[in-house]
Amino acid sequence: MSSSAVRLLQIGRQMPALEQALAARYQVHCLADEADPQAFLAAHGAEFQALVTSAAIGVEHAVVQALPNLKVISSFGVGLDKIDVAAARAQGVAVGYTPEVLTDCVADLAFGLLIDAARGLSAADRFVRRGDWERSKFPMSTRVSGKKLGIFGLGRIGRAIARRASGFDMAVHYTNRQPAEGVSYGFEPSLLELARWSDFLVIAAAGGQSTHHLVNAEVLSALGAQGFLVNVARGSVIDEAALVQALSHRTIAGAGLDVFEDEPHVPAALRALDNVVLLPHVASGTHETRQAMADRVLDNLARFFADGTLVSAA
Repeated sequence: MSSSAVRLLQIGRQMPALEQALAARYQVHCLADEADPQAFLAAHGAEFQALVTSAAIGVEHAVVQALPNLKVISSFGVGLDKIDVAAARAQGVAVGYTPEVLTDCVADLAFGLLIDAARGLSAADRFVRRGDWERSKFPMSTRVSGKKLGIFGLGRIGRAIARRASGFDMAVHYTNRQPAEGVSYGFEPSLLELARWSDFLVIAAAGGQSTHHLVNAEVLSALGAQGFLVNVARGSVIDEAALVQALSHRTIAGAGLDVFEDEPHVPAALRALDNVVLLPHVASGTHETRQAMADRVLDNLARFFADGTLVSAA
């Protein structure tokens, strides 16, 4: 099938450059433009062979079911928790996504959050801007070099974070469903034991039901009053209410968060705390990485309609 003949359904808005590239190659319709998406799908769903979405938006399975001739989903992002991949495959739909190209930027930001949370960079910036330096001294912070780094999820991003830790002379342990091959880092059999061992606990695990609220009050208690939590994975992995309690009562020292349970809504209780760094889900938000992600969305579609395969299959 010629790409110019392919009808493509876009779920939500994408970065302008990607939307322009899609429009140049396919017959694109954005579902967000419809006042009644369900009625539109009922009337026109059979016309579409391709679908583009993002990890943040995903696609409801009911939408996939409303597209009987759908052949491929190409998602902008690495998270798959908002796409029912197994159900899509059962319907004969291939699912592509954009791993690898965002690994370095997410790992960079994880370390940025770790250093900021420990050394109080954002808090110190606010301290200077308020004029507080003229009246008092900024409190001492926590050293990063030589400490113990625990990583929950030693996939591509987790491994990249671990490599960066070597530059800070940190010991690295991790936990996964099973030990990873080809690494020398210490393996902890449970998240609880990893938290108990760690000075810094970084969450790099996938989202979804299997990891929902695994970082709970017990894990935070095990991390302890000198420990720091960093999350660049999915907000759903952490029990946010338990985290607010731990930060408020200083049962952990601090946290750095790029993701939240109900984005873009961040609880007022978190925003009121000065021992947590809050970012608006920007780990992959560099010009270079977002362009590479857009390119992979396009490459997945082009490869699929050329030979039925994907560059990056879920």
